[in-house]
Amino acid sequence: MTDGGTAAAFAAFDDAVRTALSDRGFQTPTEPQRRAIPPLVDGRDALIVAPTGTGKTETAMLPVFDALEGSERFGIGALYITPLRALNRDMRDRLEWWGETLGLDVDVRHGDTTDYQRQKQADDPPDVLVTTPETLQAMLTGKKLRRALEDVEHVVVDEVHELAASKRGAQLTIGLERLRELSGSFQRIGLSATVGDPGEVGRFLTGGRDCEIVEVDVGSDLDVTVREPEITDADERLANELMTNVDVASHVRAIDEIVSDHESTLVFVNTRQTAEALGSRFKELGTDIEVHHGSLSKEARIEVEDRFKTGDLSGLLCTSSMELGIDVGSIDHVVQYQSPRQVSRLLQRVGRAGHRRDEVSSGTVITTRPDDTFEALAIARQAVAGGVEPANIHHGSLDTVANQIAGLVMDFGEVGAMRAYHIVTRAYPFRNLDEVEFKQVTRELADNRVVWLNEDDDLLEKCRGTWQYFYHNLSMIPDEATYDVKDMASGRQVGTLDEKFVVNFASPGEIFIQRGEMWRITEVDEDDEEVLVSPVEDPAGEVPSWVGQEIPVPYEVAQEVGDIRKVAGAQLTGTGDTAPVARDLAKRYPADEHTINEALDQLDRHEAAMPTDDAILVEFHGREVVLTAHFGHTINETLGRVLSALIGQRTGSSVGMEVDPYRIELEVPQGITVNDVLDTIRETEPGHIAGIIELSLKNADALKFKLAQVAAKFGSLKGWRKGSSRRFGRDRLLDALEGTPVYDEALRELLHEELAVEAASDVLARIQAGEIEIETVGERTPVGLGGRSSGKELLAPENADASVIQTVRERIQNDRVILFCLHCRDWERKQAVERVADQPECPQCGSTRIAALNPWADEVVTAVKTEDKDEEQEKQTRRAYQSANLVQSHGKRAVVALAARGVGPHNAARIISKLREDEDEFYRDILAQERQYARTQSFWD
Repeated sequence: MTDGGTAAAFAAFDDAVRTALSDRGFQTPTEPQRRAIPPLVDGRDALIVAPTGTGKTETAMLPVFDALEGSERFGIGALYITPLRALNRDMRDRLEWWGETLGLDVDVRHGDTTDYQRQKQADDPPDVLVTTPETLQAMLTGKKLRRALEDVEHVVVDEVHELAASKRGAQLTIGLERLRELSGSFQRIGLSATVGDPGEVGRFLTGGRDCEIVEVDVGSDLDVTVREPEITDADERLANELMTNVDVASHVRAIDEIVSDHESTLVFVNTRQTAEALGSRFKELGTDIEVHHGSLSKEARIEVEDRFKTGDLSGLLCTSSMELGIDVGSIDHVVQYQSPRQVSRLLQRVGRAGHRRDEVSSGTVITTRPDDTFEALAIARQAVAGGVEPANIHHGSLDTVANQIAGLVMDFGEVGAMRAYHIVTRAYPFRNLDEVEFKQVTRELADNRVVWLNEDDDLLEKCRGTWQYFYHNLSMIPDEATYDVKDMASGRQVGTLDEKFVVNFASPGEIFIQRGEMWRITEVDEDDEEVLVSPVEDPAGEVPSWVGQEIPVPYEVAQEVGDIRKVAGAQLTGTGDTAPVARDLAKRYPADEHTINEALDQLDRHEAAMPTDDAILVEFHGREVVLTAHFGHTINETLGRVLSALIGQRTGSSVGMEVDPYRIELEVPQGITVNDVLDTIRETEPGHIAGIIELSLKNADALKFKLAQVAAKFGSLKGWRKGSSRRFGRDRLLDALEGTPVYDEALRELLHEELAVEAASDVLARIQAGEIEIETVGERTPVGLGGRSSGKELLAPENADASVIQTVRERIQNDRVILFCLHCRDWERKQAVERVADQPECPQCGSTRIAALNPWADEVVTAVKTEDKDEEQEKQTRRAYQSANLVQSHGKRAVVALAARGVGPHNAARIISKLREDEDEFYRDILAQERQYARTQSFWD
């Protein structure tokens, strides 16, 4: 950019703004400012795509201030909409100076704004109002505020990429069209992190109208290194100190060293679980690194943000909450612990570092295993090359339409159905909504008494339930119960836990980590939605299992991992020497030879056909069938569910499934062979995948839980409140709502967020056409086994430490079981596991055919004794005999395994049959199976 061009950007402003720029020390515009200010001063709509820290806020707001300064109006001249209240605080602090200097009033309005302040804003509106999407919804219905909004000439939407991928954003797009009904056309300015389809995000912002795209190239200013730390002698000592394994110790040491080498470092992790687990290790070390994530209390988050900003903390261990532009001061380096899973995540996170004049954004990705390393290498290369994922816009979400129909009725009191339809379909995500769907939604709302439908005049009118519905549904965020976690001794709030975690895990005596500290659950109060805890000193334990934390790896990244394996595997064939291959890869990817060598060791040990981007390896051992397939999370999830459903339908038995971006692992019923699985792949019609998936979802809690959430947004559940999903009969809900827009939307949302039906159908067609090869091998391979730890993050040491094992042992030994003789069927006894004989036998008939059952399994005993059994009783009887066979063969060891949570006879047999060096390994395997059960029990029927 020439000096003339540089000068032209700021020269476009009037004298007042130019003087303020000089007073503020703005000498030279940043690249976004140079390129975006001229079209914005001209009044054009624009999307500005640039990293945090490049002056995006001033880029958008200086032209707005310039337009507003010196003009008279009663109402609000500009809205600045942000997705987070924390950003509201930041924006107010940043914008108030400009407002005071230019004689413009800047104010903030959100859910915590006092009634006094709200009334003041209605009577004397500010020139610029900083707010959230939800608060805009409420403002559009207020009589005085509607008058204030008539003067809006500019709307700035911050973090628009974040909103584009959510129903909050879909709701906002209609909200902006409702605002347009009041104020007429206004300038729209979007601020976005790097996205793969800026044109699409621009259309999302403007409703499909022309939009100037100003995109700053991030990849060329990115300096990312992928590194798996070398293990040193010091790590052995550190592992003992932290009571963890040496691999984790090396990760903790490496991160600590990087933080020490820089002034201010953000350490990003992918889940809150990992943040808590790592945070507890850093706390043990006494480092000045603190934890920051969304489940901590507001006060705790603000405290660590302020301490980091002032330099009291050198490092902040954080999740995606810090991807957004919360101001925590200057950041000179970013660490990403484990692969960031997506190119956009890497760019947003590492993009927070640097941005001083002529500085690049520097970051280090610390990897933990071969999958992790190959994935991070692929993502780093794609980031530099500009291969960013597109925004995943929610097109046509029907519960959003329902919500906004009620909003339009609140706006106007009554509105013609076709006028409402045209306003809704001006919003980009709803441009293809047809009239039939719209009418179905309006009838559903009328049936639920949310609005009154006057079919004679085609009018939608307010009714008694409209006001209550609308204000209870300002947000499109699902209404799930959140339990406050409180220290029983002090009464202070530690953080929060979601409903699913509390239901599936939180019972008195359980241990978890939050805010880097260990807590034992003392009491769960469901009425007050509180979990009372007391602190413990134990350095390990379970970590809270928040819902929806898994970041899906996209198809393009998984394919490049497959390509790396293909190229490297071919180079390694017959040589056994990874060094030259590592040197070759290090020329093309940003990692040292040690890191690449560590990942290549897996491929070097792999003697079967290599799974690649266009070749699937199917391996089988016993009842385990693993397809190593490089198609990414959502395609593998879709294909896995199809296989599970069809095989389960054929056998009448459930099929266990676990997927990651590179593998589909199945546990098939007895009698199913690998050829049955291959036949299912080859014979299933690709066009039938959608129907198969829908049928399988009807048996899954995921659809029923989603159905309850969507039904609330339609006003179908009058008695709905947070947490009521588990009190409402979900099967009854499914039966009642199937065939309605509520059911259609619940299914659409699940398919949109978790599955990829169309892409999976394409993959299946390519397999059947021979474009993707399939090889089989009758053993487990190093690459196939690589998924055993994939995606499970840093929950606990790979080999759980002695204190955790001792806790598991004591808990199981103290648990009670029902011992029941299957020979005479007369004797049963409830007994603590520790008091069970090494080889249990019936005192009445002397038989050793004793079933060991959970203490609540009285119905199993009843089933065994029943002569004329139904299907469920037959199933329970079979399980009882399987249990007795195990106890007869393995004695008390079988009783211990069967007493564990979620360990049935089949899994108990697997645990018992493994060869081990000591008894601790036996309990480690039990613990692993219990964790697996906790992860999957809520999803599969």
